[in-house]
This record gives sequence, structure tokens and C-alpha cells, in this order.
Amino acid sequence: MIHQIVSSKISLKIKGYIKRNYGLPFLLVFLILLMGASVFISTGLSYMANSITVYAFYALIIGVALQLVSFLKYKKTNETEAD
Repeated sequence: MIHQIVSSKISLKIKGYIKRNYGLPFLLVFLILLMGASVFISTGLSYMANSITVYAFYALIIGVALQLVSFLKYKKTNETEAD
């Protein structure tokens, strides 16, 4: 019973974190693609790793830009609540 309550509270916190951080999905894709590229490099398929790394870089740029937007949006919200 207590385990379910704690589990549901953690689940709600994670969902709230994802809603506030717009770039999180892109940053996760970046990490997954980068790990995939490392696997391709280790197997000797460097041309494939190069292609994947380009897409990983795009995901990183988009993710960081969205995180900046999210930061600025919630910074303004927090400043108005503090006043």
C-alpha cells in the first residue's frame, strides 16, 4: 500500500519534470544515438557512425534550445510568484 503511494508520487514528479523541460526527449534521443554510434565505431562501421552522429548533434542542438526556452519561461513564472 505505502509502496504504491510512493510510486505514484514519484511518477507524478517525473511527469511534471518532463512537462517543464521541453528539450528532455531530444536530449534522450541524443544520448541514445551517441551510444548507437559508439557501437557502430566499435564494430568497424565508421561511415554509419558518422551519419548517426550528425543526427545526434541535431537532436542535441534542438534539445538545448528547447531547454533554454523552458528555462526562460519558468524563470519568469518563478520571479512573478516570488514577488
